[in-house]
Amino acid sequence: MNQPRFLGLGCLLLLGSGRATAQDIPVYPPPAPLDTTGLGRTDAQTFANSQVVGMGPSKGLIVKYERIPGNFSLRSTAVGGGADYRTEVSKNANLIVKAYAPLLNHPHLKLILGLNYDRQEFQFSTPAATDQYGLYNNIENKGLTVIGAQLAVIRPVDAVHWYLFRVKTELNGDYTSNELNISDYLKVTSEFIYGWKRSATFAWGLGLQLGYNLGRQSIYPVLVYNRTFNPRWGVEALFPARVLVRRNLSPISLLFAGYEVASNNYNIHLRNAFASPNNPRVTSLELRQIDLKLRFRYEHELLSFLWTGVEAGYRYNYQLNAFDRTNNTRDRLIDSQLGGTPYASLDLFIVPPKKLLQKAERRRK
Repeated sequence: MNQPRFLGLGCLLLLGSGRATAQDIPVYPPPAPLDTTGLGRTDAQTFANSQVVGMGPSKGLIVKYERIPGNFSLRSTAVGGGADYRTEVSKNANLIVKAYAPLLNHPHLKLILGLNYDRQEFQFSTPAATDQYGLYNNIENKGLTVIGAQLAVIRPVDAVHWYLFRVKTELNGDYTSNELNISDYLKVTSEFIYGWKRSATFAWGLGLQLGYNLGRQSIYPVLVYNRTFNPRWGVEALFPARVLVRRNLSPISLLFAGYEVASNNYNIHLRNAFASPNNPRVTSLELRQIDLKLRFRYEHELLSFLWTGVEAGYRYNYQLNAFDRTNNTRDRLIDSQLGGTPYASLDLFIVPPKKLLQKAERRRK
C-alpha cells in the first residue's frame, strides 16, 4: 500500500461512515423555528428529542439526483496476479428517492417507517477485456440498485433523556426485477443511540451502529451532536460519519458546509466465472465503495410544503474493491480506486405544511 492510500485509510478509520443514519430520520413535528429575537423562549419541553432550534424542517419525501462529471480515472489491479485495468469513467450518476411516514406520533413515542430507492450508474470509455474485470461489464449494463425499508423507534423518556433504535433492511446489488433472489442481495443494519437534551439549542447522544461503514459489516461507535450557538450559527453532526456547520440565512434559507463519509456495499453475480488464487471458479463478488465528500449545501423553501436543496463539493474515492462472495474467506480479488472529482446534486423534498404544524402545536398547548 503506497503512502497516499495509507494516509487515506488512517483518515477514514477516524471518520467512519454510514449510508443511512439516525440524523436522516425525521421527527414529527419538527423543531420550533429559530427564535431570532433571543434564544431561550422554547427551552421548556415536556419530552426531549435530538432536534434543536434552528435546524431545517423534517423531510417526508425526498427526490435527489447526483451527477459526477465524466472522464475521471478508474485504476484496477488484480490481487495475487493478473493484468491491470485502466479506463476513464464517462458517467457516474445517482438517483435517490426516500420517503418517511409516522406510524405512531405520540409525544412520548414515535414510530417512523422509511422506504428508499437508490440507483447508481456507471459508463466506461473502454470495455473490460479480461475475465476478472467482467465486474465492470455487469455494472455498466445493469447499474447498481438499492431498495430498502427501515423502522425507527424514537422514545423521549422525559424532558432531558431520549433514545432511538433503528433497523434497516436493503437489497443491494446488480440485480434486475426478473432475476432478484432476496437472499443473494439482503443487507441488514441497525443502531441504538441514547441521548440528552440539555436545552432547546443543545442535544447530544452516544450509541452503536451495526453496519457496513468501512465496507464490511462491523460495529461502530456513533456520536450525535446538534447545537445552535446563536441565531445564525450551529452544527449538526453524526460523528464520525458526518459533520456540518450550519448558517441560518433566513427563516426559509439554510447553508451548510462540512464532510460526509459515504459507503456502499453491493453483491454482484458475474456472467462469466474466473479463477483466483484460492478459488478456481469465482461467480459472485462483493463490491465495497467508500467515498469522502467535502460538501457545501444550500436549502431553500419554495412553498410552505416544498423545499429544494442544491449541493456541490469534491469526492475522494478511497476504494472500489471487490471481494470473493463464493469463498468464505472473503478474499480481496480486485483493488480499485476512482479518481477524485467534483460532484453536484439537486433535490426536492416535501415537509409538513406550516399550518399543520401550527395546529399540532396548539393542540399540545
